[in-house]
Amino acid sequence: MALIAYDRADAAAFQATRHLGGDALAAWRDAITRHLDPRPGMRLLDLGCGTGSWTAAFRAWWPGTGVVAVEPSAAMRERAVAGPILAGHAADLPVADASVDAVWLSTVIHHVADLPAAAREIRRVLRPGAPVLIRSVFPGRHEGITLCRFWPETITALNTAYPSVAAIEEAFGCPAAALEPVPQVSAPSLAEAAAGLRREAHTLLRLISDEAWAAGLERLHAAAAQETGPQVDTLDLLVLRP
Repeated sequence: MALIAYDRADAAAFQATRHLGGDALAAWRDAITRHLDPRPGMRLLDLGCGTGSWTAAFRAWWPGTGVVAVEPSAAMRERAVAGPILAGHAADLPVADASVDAVWLSTVIHHVADLPAAAREIRRVLRPGAPVLIRSVFPGRHEGITLCRFWPETITALNTAYPSVAAIEEAFGCPAAALEPVPQVSAPSLAEAAAGLRREAHTLLRLISDEAWAAGLERLHAAAAQETGPQVDTLDLLVLRP
């Protein structure tokens, strides 16, 4: 089971608050293209694509590159901003053998219940030498995550519920080709981030108690009243070449 099943309310919250703006997307485009050379005719699998915001970005950035979007949650697929999105999950992909040139997983690896099974299936659909690009926050690497600043309980949730880099390397049977921190502008200001925050859109916030959520929310709003400047978060890009 995924950590969040994503019903209609969850999907609505995700769509409303988790789509990145242009500055954040530009940082990730730069990071991705350090490890991938998009070209016409290439096929990219957006696995666990949610409502398809990354699929839309890839198609805009790289015309002529085919993007195959796969998402297990029907509620997410119903809210798609780019289509078509195929039903499927990491251990059962509706994709032919050796037919994609890269696999992209954005903030989804922690929802994969059986990493070895997913790794086998991803290796099946990849062409030889093609990369797996995983955007996530990993245990022990939370320093740049705003949620962890105001809700320290999320650090324990991260370290216990999310797969480590070592666990992912073991599942895929290869060492990381790269592990790169990528700073992104998540919101124009902390005040704007606080105003739009939806607990149900964030796995880590769903894994803490109601009391911890309420206390952290007070800390966030107090800081937002004092601090200026954009909210910057640092997630990792983990690259594997199984």
